Amino acid sequence: MTKGTTSFGKRHNKSHTACRRCGKVSFHIQKKTCSSCGYPSKKMRQFNWGQKAKGRRTIGTGRMRYQKTMTRKFKNGFREGTQAKKQTVKAN
Repeated sequence: MTKGTTSFGKRHNKSHTACRRCGKVSFHIQKKTCSSCGYPSKKMRQFNWGQKAKGRRTIGTGRMRYQKTMTRKFKNGFREGTQAKKQTVKAN
């Protein structure tokens, strides 16, 4: 039995398909679990030995539709419903 060309010709069954949650081709068809994100588990799959992988899907890698305004709002003390005071030019 050879290890090369003839063996590669037999590879036509797919063990993984696209995952609904992460979109990667990591969803194992028989196991019904994603090897990348852990779907259908409620918690996302992540390990401390994979620092780079954590960084790829952490806060700040997406649009941050809510959080990108938080620094500005925090700086102003989360004030709402007020109007800026008119600035008067001082004559010297």
